[in-house]
Amino acid sequence: MHISVSISKGIRNPPIFISEKKRVVFFLGRGFQKMAEEEVSNKQVILKNYVSGFPKESDMEVKTTALKLKLPDGGDYSAAILVKNLYLSCDPYMRSRMRKLEGHYAEAYTPGSPIVGLGVARVLESNNPKFSKGDLLWGLTRWEEYSVIADPETRFKIHNTDVPLSYYTGILGMPGMTAYAGFFEICSPKKGERVFISAASGAVGQLVGQFAKAFGCYVIGSAGTKEKVDLLKNKFGFDEAFNYKEEQDLNAALKRYFPDGIDIYFENVGGKMLDAVLLNMRVHGRIAVCGLISQYNLEQHEGIHNLFCLITKRIKMEGFLVFDYYHLYPKFLDMVLPQIKEGKIAYVEDIAEGLENAPSALIGLFSGRNVGKQVVVVARE
Repeated sequence: MHISVSISKGIRNPPIFISEKKRVVFFLGRGFQKMAEEEVSNKQVILKNYVSGFPKESDMEVKTTALKLKLPDGGDYSAAILVKNLYLSCDPYMRSRMRKLEGHYAEAYTPGSPIVGLGVARVLESNNPKFSKGDLLWGLTRWEEYSVIADPETRFKIHNTDVPLSYYTGILGMPGMTAYAGFFEICSPKKGERVFISAASGAVGQLVGQFAKAFGCYVIGSAGTKEKVDLLKNKFGFDEAFNYKEEQDLNAALKRYFPDGIDIYFENVGGKMLDAVLLNMRVHGRIAVCGLISQYNLEQHEGIHNLFCLITKRIKMEGFLVFDYYHLYPKFLDMVLPQIKEGKIAYVEDIAEGLENAPSALIGLFSGRNVGKQVVVVARE
């Protein structure tokens, strides 16, 4: 620690400056009040401009600014909190926010500003009665080391800390709730039914498969590498899995794995996969449309040719957004926390260390580079 003392003529008790990545100033003389100020560097991931086609690391840049660790004054911050971000979540839906959108459920990012996504953070200062200094939370935050959240009401306070905090970006956060709501609420499963999951090794798919197996269903998943296929069968307990990139005819592949047809399809991919699935659904089958990652980077989306199957097979196909089901979060925790602690559910994370590696981690989602839930570590708890 560096300590310097300066003497100012006319001041009986001079100010003392102490610096160690921060500056603390004490005025002890008559007529002065005690003041304290801490300034830190704040690394941020900035979206440079709207993106067309496949996103690239160069579409983002990492900048460092200075930040005072103090909530701003003013009415807009009367219920705000200041947080230190610990873990950030990379999710496919973030790609859609990189283009200019109108009428979308999530606002487009603002070029020149930090990217926004889900994360885990610790409260440093609070004007909000719901949160106190030291509390842990998960929810939307900015891709930076420190964030001011003006309206934190939709964030969830973390009460269970005997599991890794990073799990609240995945199995105990939005992806876990997505798997739970999509499978149990949308698909209304019955024991013994045949379930197919695309992008099955991802943050949501790996959980849907395990929920379905525990419920008593027959489960098959598709993924894009041999490593991921092995993971589905040997770690997540799927009955079978296949590499869709090795299949020249997806319709024939599904007929091979589901000779009696599919009762439930958990859709993460879209495009040609959805078209093939429609041909292989059973009468009164259900499709939960969670995501369409094959379409996110296309300027012209692919059409679906087999929608007539919805009529002939009386299929229910429903899209959903997880925040419509957040009221079920306590019920979800009651189900999944004991399974995690008892080792009954497996969960795989792909960890990127450091905010400077966040752009690469996010881009990797769209080439299937990640294995499991992609997480960026900003700071260890």
